[in-house]
Amino acid sequence: MLFQLYSDHALSQIIGWVLVFCGLIIMNEIGRRTKQGGIAVFVVIPVILTVYFILAHMGMFGGPENPTVAYMDGWFHYFKLYAADIGCVGFMMIKYKWGIGKEKWFKWFPWFIVAANIMIANVSDMESALAAYAITGDFSGAWWASNEGVFIYGGWWNLANALAGMINIFCMTGCVHLLTSKDKNMSDMIWPDMTIWFIVAYDIWNFEYTYVNLPTHTWYCGVALLLAPTFANALWNKGAWIQNRANTLAIWCMWAQVVPAFQLSSRFAAALPSVYGGATANGITTMDLYAKAIDLFNAGAGKTAQAGEIISQMGITADPRAQGVVAILALAANVICISVIIKRSIEMGKNPYSNDVFAGTKDYEEAMARAEA
Repeated sequence: MLFQLYSDHALSQIIGWVLVFCGLIIMNEIGRRTKQGGIAVFVVIPVILTVYFILAHMGMFGGPENPTVAYMDGWFHYFKLYAADIGCVGFMMIKYKWGIGKEKWFKWFPWFIVAANIMIANVSDMESALAAYAITGDFSGAWWASNEGVFIYGGWWNLANALAGMINIFCMTGCVHLLTSKDKNMSDMIWPDMTIWFIVAYDIWNFEYTYVNLPTHTWYCGVALLLAPTFANALWNKGAWIQNRANTLAIWCMWAQVVPAFQLSSRFAAALPSVYGGATANGITTMDLYAKAIDLFNAGAGKTAQAGEIISQMGITADPRAQGVVAILALAANVICISVIIKRSIEMGKNPYSNDVFAGTKDYEEAMARAEA
């Protein structure tokens, strides 16, 4: 199993997953359907939250005891929130033709912002692999504690997934052929060439990234968060997957940053991945792991063998089998995707990044049917 869903809290965890999944879809619909909704969700709320974050760090709203400061103070969380939100605003500029959003050169923005986000994840994967290597002298696997208060079991799977992420960047084709949907309110930015080939390769890669680097959060940010935009793209919002992905990512980051207890200590706390072998059976919670990990990191010993010793004392046995299997799947999916792109671009005699290589496929044609002439 990917997750330890066999405790007394399993039903609550499933309910929590459904709430997150549905909540993301609803908020995405509010943000994408009108200009007013988009401005409210991706401009007004982030501005208010920025003031809140600054004041919390200045000692207001509980200071060090504030949940955001106490549990979500790492650079990565803030980077993901603002990088995702910048993407959302940029996509609105393109679909509503605001300012430089009307310029042809700005249509490269989505490719660059997505590529930057993927590269940050690749760097994180490499950090985990190198942390394990520093402890064991190889990539067979080792525990270390991150500044996010998470025990991570790094190893060769991180290297494989980082390679998959690098390939995934070049699976984004037709980069400048971005269109606006012909809906009454011009509600979507359409990227016709971003078809199911890329979406599947991305989803498997990104799930593995969260699964190995954000294990105590991945029940939500690696499953519900990834499936929400894919579900919308499959059923009613064809061609706008990348917009949906950016919107739901920003929405989730804002929620998780302000209400971290939802996934850490509430009755809906995220299900633990199988890598924490025996944790659920022994009654160990996410908060138990967090307390030990953050203390170890603050003591300056996060990337030492002491992490493994603490995990062992807690009765947890590392079980990275699922991490390895998904890493191989992610690499295979991205190799297949880039191979298809190369084959089609050669047959068409076109540059896959300045031209559409999936023209004629079902996904592409359905997306084009929604776009303005």
